[in-house]
Amino acid sequence: MAKEVTAEQIAMLEEMVARAQKAAAIIETYDQARVDHLCQAVAASVYDLKVWGQLADEAVDETGLGDKVTKRNKRNKLKLILRDCLRAKSVGAIEEIPEKGLVKYAKPVGVIASLVPTTNPCLTPAGQIIYAIKARDVVICSPHPRAKVVTNKCIDIIREALVREGAPADIIQGIQEPSIALTQELMKRCNLVIATGGRPMVKSAYSSGTPAYGSGAGNATVIIDDTADTPERQREAAQNTRISKTSDFGSGCSCDGNLVIHASVYEGFVKALVEEGAYLANEAEAEMLKNVMWDEMGHRLPSTVAISPQKLAEAAGFSIPEDRKFIAVTGGGKENIGKEHFFSSEKLTTLLTLFQYDGEFENALDMMRAIFEVGGKGHSCGIYSWNDDHIDRLGKAAPVSRIMVRQPNNKGNAGSATNGMPPTSPMGCGTWGGNIVSENIALKHYMNTTWVARPIPEDMPSLQELFGQFYKDGMDQE
Repeated sequence: MAKEVTAEQIAMLEEMVARAQKAAAIIETYDQARVDHLCQAVAASVYDLKVWGQLADEAVDETGLGDKVTKRNKRNKLKLILRDCLRAKSVGAIEEIPEKGLVKYAKPVGVIASLVPTTNPCLTPAGQIIYAIKARDVVICSPHPRAKVVTNKCIDIIREALVREGAPADIIQGIQEPSIALTQELMKRCNLVIATGGRPMVKSAYSSGTPAYGSGAGNATVIIDDTADTPERQREAAQNTRISKTSDFGSGCSCDGNLVIHASVYEGFVKALVEEGAYLANEAEAEMLKNVMWDEMGHRLPSTVAISPQKLAEAAGFSIPEDRKFIAVTGGGKENIGKEHFFSSEKLTTLLTLFQYDGEFENALDMMRAIFEVGGKGHSCGIYSWNDDHIDRLGKAAPVSRIMVRQPNNKGNAGSATNGMPPTSPMGCGTWGGNIVSENIALKHYMNTTWVARPIPEDMPSLQELFGQFYKDGMDQE
């Protein structure tokens, strides 16, 4: 139960909102060139590796989550967000559809409450403020209590960059001592909430009475079909699996969790995984891992989230070589998928489950469906296939918002220089995942739009064309 906020905290919050509204009134007057200039200034202030590297180290030290080396790579998302922002219009008329007589004008949404997750304490506020500035919004961040120091340090760097460019520092603010109750009060006072994090946080955002975008839980599942039948293809799939599984010690919802592998390529692919750094746990070791990752009811234990495979093995009671990048356990077949089989649920660490299917591709689809009944509906899956029919069938069958084809899930889902996904940190998972949108939360979600409609020649087919075989003479007569 959240503690009640004090009168002093309410006064502090209302002062922050008032300052944000004052800054919003200023940034709303900026033209496109001024907005784009600020986006560049802010992105540059935190992208610089001398700055980001220190933030990455401090984030791991403060939270105890993730990997200092690969967390540095997350700054590349800022380049992608800036790229998309600089290519888009966000002031005045942003789209015209002459044949329909329509013109769309962009307007800011106002004050955004950003709920920052502990796994991305700097990337989330940095990426969101670039989008927010582009849309002429302002942001008040509520950091995760376990990451409040590093998140506010990142915010202070951005504030300094804004001031250097003659803009109000209060375009972005951070709560210094966040709490659940204080965050709930913040959400009530803003114009929009963007909640990046676990289901309780998202549910709270949707219950705030303020319009909200949220993310869903993940359980990324990748199918390796029978067309991955050469050493080169298996090596490519294994390399991308390693990249996705080990990024920030598997802290992201997009990191590979389950592989569904065709029996004909299973042996060769697993060999390629080992060459990429996998440690294959035996049956006894798998049982030991299960005991330190979940309680008896299947609830994920936080002590083994986003840690190195060596520390994960140590926590379980055995050791693995220092050169191993992740641990793989054998999940079995479809009969080993279900809520009672914990390894088919989300892992959020450096552990991967290998399932095997035989025969027709439909069997892989059945296993994929069963895994998402355990958890992760709406988020993402992937496929290593060179069969367009298989890719199409997965696209039709998977209850997810994004599918990556022959690329690392964790790199591709949230936008990449080698795919067309909108770059983001929060990822909507549709009604499957309890969210309002089934797409990446990007620039368009930070803007209101005004549609201006001019008259056009009448556009109405005849009744015969509209109703086809159901047309009857006299349909417009009583």
